[in-house]
Amino acid sequence: MKVIEAKGFGIENLAMVERPEPKPGPREVLVRIRACSLNYRELLILRGHYNPKQRFPLVPLSDGAGEVAEVGDGVTRVKRGDRVAAIFMQRWISGAVTEEAARSTLGGDIDGVAAEYVVLHEDGLVHVPAHLSFEEAATLPCAAVTAWNALLESGRTQFGDTVLVMGSGGVSLFALQFAKLAGARVIATSSSDAKLERLKQLGASEGINYRSVPEWGERVAGRVDHVVEVGGAGTLAQSLRAVRRGGRVSLIGVLTGYGETNPVLILMKSISVQGIYVGSRAMFETMNHAVAANQLRPIVDRVFPLEQMREALQYMESGAHFGKIVIRV
Repeated sequence: MKVIEAKGFGIENLAMVERPEPKPGPREVLVRIRACSLNYRELLILRGHYNPKQRFPLVPLSDGAGEVAEVGDGVTRVKRGDRVAAIFMQRWISGAVTEEAARSTLGGDIDGVAAEYVVLHEDGLVHVPAHLSFEEAATLPCAAVTAWNALLESGRTQFGDTVLVMGSGGVSLFALQFAKLAGARVIATSSSDAKLERLKQLGASEGINYRSVPEWGERVAGRVDHVVEVGGAGTLAQSLRAVRRGGRVSLIGVLTGYGETNPVLILMKSISVQGIYVGSRAMFETMNHAVAANQLRPIVDRVFPLEQMREALQYMESGAHFGKIVIRV
C-alpha cells in the first residue's frame, strides 16, 4: 500500500513509500482511508516547532475518513463497510483529558492517517454523518471538534451571544458555522476584504480587516462575549481588549508564533482564558449529531491527490486557502 512518510524535519523530507497492508488484531479495525485533511499542526511538526524530539520516520496527518475494510476479533462498535473517521487523541473517549490520552495523538505520538490503509482500535473511531462526502468528513476530527469544544462544550455559547472568529482557516469557519447554529452573532477578522465578503455570506454579521484596522480590539471592545483565538501571541492582546468584562477567550492556535502576554486585562476584566486542545470522542459524536441534524457542510477549499502532499502543505503555508485543504487517497 502507499504511505506518506516524514523522514525528518522539513517538507522536503516527505516521501511516498510502499508498506505491507496491515492486519487488525483483537478489537482493532482496518480502515481504507479515502481522504485526509491538513491542519496547521502538520507544519509545526515538520518545522520542528511542535516537538523538537519528534521521532522519525512518521506517517503524518491526524484527520482522516474512510470505510471499514476488516475487523478483528471482539469488535462491536463498527462493522465492515461503515463510514468512519479517526479521533485525534485515540485514547480520549470522554470526560477530562488525561496524560495518557494526550500521548495518543495521531500524526505525532503515533503514526497518522496519510496512507491507503490504517489499523486503529475500535474505540478510536466514530461514524460520520451520512450526508457528507469522505472529503468533507475528513475535515471534522481536529478543526471541527476543536471549534465545537470551544463554543458548545467548554464555552456554552447561548442564543444572542456575540462570537469573534479570526481568519478563514478550518477552526474559524467551523466556529462561525457552529456559532450560527447556536443563535449567536459573529464578528470575523481577516486581512482580505474578499475573504471578509465570503465570511459574511456564511453568516458573519460584521467583518474587520485587521491590516487596515490593526487595533481591531478597540473597534469591538466590550461587544464580544467569546473570542475563538487562533492567532496566539500576535493577536491575544487585541482579543483581550475585544472581549467584554467576564467574557471568554478560547486559546486554540499559535498562527502568529510565540511570545509574552500582559495578564493585566485578564485580571481587571475578569476574563476566562481557556486552552482548547481538540476534544474527546464523546464531543465528536455529539457534534456529528448536530452536523447531521442541520445538514451542515464543511467548507473545503482544495483537494490534492496523496502524491501532492508537499504541494498541499506549501499551499497551506501560503495562507491563500479559505476553509480546509483535503488530500484524496
